[in-house]
Amino acid sequence: MKVEQIYTGCLAQGAYYIMSEGEVAIIDPLREVDAYIQRALVDKAKIKYVLETHFHADFVSGHLDLAKKTGAKIVYGPTAAPAFDFYSAKDGEALSLGKIKIKVIHTPGHTMESTCYLLIDELGKEVALFSGDTLFIGDVGRPDLAQKVSAALTQEILAAHLYDSLRNKIMPLSDDIIVYPAHGAGSACGKKMSKETQDTLGSQKATNYALAPDMTKPEFIEAVLDGLVAPPGYFPLNVMMNIQGYDSIDDVLARGQHAFTPDAFEAAANETSALILDTRDAQTFANGFIPNSINIGIDGSFAPWVGAMIPDIKQEILLVSEPGREAEVITRLARVGYDYTIGFLQGGFDAWKNAGKEVEQIKSISALELADQNNQDASTLILDVRKASEFKSEHIKGAINAPLDFINDSMSMIDKDKTYFVHCAGGYRSMIFISILKARGFDHLIDVKGGFKDIKDLGKFKITEYKAPTTLLL
Repeated sequence: MKVEQIYTGCLAQGAYYIMSEGEVAIIDPLREVDAYIQRALVDKAKIKYVLETHFHADFVSGHLDLAKKTGAKIVYGPTAAPAFDFYSAKDGEALSLGKIKIKVIHTPGHTMESTCYLLIDELGKEVALFSGDTLFIGDVGRPDLAQKVSAALTQEILAAHLYDSLRNKIMPLSDDIIVYPAHGAGSACGKKMSKETQDTLGSQKATNYALAPDMTKPEFIEAVLDGLVAPPGYFPLNVMMNIQGYDSIDDVLARGQHAFTPDAFEAAANETSALILDTRDAQTFANGFIPNSINIGIDGSFAPWVGAMIPDIKQEILLVSEPGREAEVITRLARVGYDYTIGFLQGGFDAWKNAGKEVEQIKSISALELADQNNQDASTLILDVRKASEFKSEHIKGAINAPLDFINDSMSMIDKDKTYFVHCAGGYRSMIFISILKARGFDHLIDVKGGFKDIKDLGKFKITEYKAPTTLLL
């Protein structure tokens, strides 16, 4: 028996490869499926099942392509009703895979079709739980996503289902079972996930706030709903793609890998409604970029920020990337449902610049330069584009919180005629923020490279830190 976790950091997502006696099951595969097929070829095995824990919101699963290319059976738990051929497994049903079994455990709550898969080895011992978005390490799945698909499912109703699923289906299992979740820290599918990507169930019973044995259902509902922020706008669109189907990743790659000369790229930008997406490093982008392009660096949390910043997954995209990385970028866009890359700039930005085309720049300064500016002018306007929770934890005294994840609200706080110094944690998000606003006519935004880390390390700013309220005992 072989169990392999295939973890993708930019999505904080875990897919799983399980093999026994020449038969393979893949759990929650990514959109690009050739890696799974190659693993099976190396093992001289056949992919028998594609097991889906639920209709994913944060990425487009590879279930359809994988089934088409291998003949594998797509499996969902009870209540799932996708628009393609699949096997509807019953609660408690055991699926045979070589000499092992995979037991289906229906666990509604994150979504109504949410299902966990319990691995039972050759000796009949329950050894691992593939918990999807029902149970994370340190957290549980947020219960407010399915309501975006069905108005009848309120977050309170879903949270109540989740409480029952955890207490009645998961917590009675043995403490030594290994929990393999679908996500880790960094995913928007939960709020308190650990950076660890596996743990024993016994450890989670002892440490996970949502599994506290004495917690009542009302207390659980309050706890899991507390602190939830609005999910990214692309989530319900990804859910519908996973339910209804989508173009093959091969077709998406073929469509996107159309090389444009600088002249043709300029014509496409002028003659279509395509968005110019530049995926180079933030500081490289700042030194020169195509007018009206936006920067979301491929080497950061690329896919989630694309989903947060580009509301329409059918938006046509013209790509500027480091030469040779075009297929990688197109693939990572497709992971979150952005299938309409219509071409890329051949030769990258250097080809554009060498052709004598118009170029813009963004001024970027160090933390030390910001300190000097602040000393000279006490009215210096500093924008902190980190999340509200990060800002609350600690920030420059007098800074304005304008979170990137709520950019339209943040934009309304800014006066186009005033100069602002913009920072995030390390410089990735601030460049996204400035590039988007510059494309909308905000020309007085200055980036602080290195972000809050460099600002704090410099030691020249007054930092306001959050202090928990104290309780007076009278």
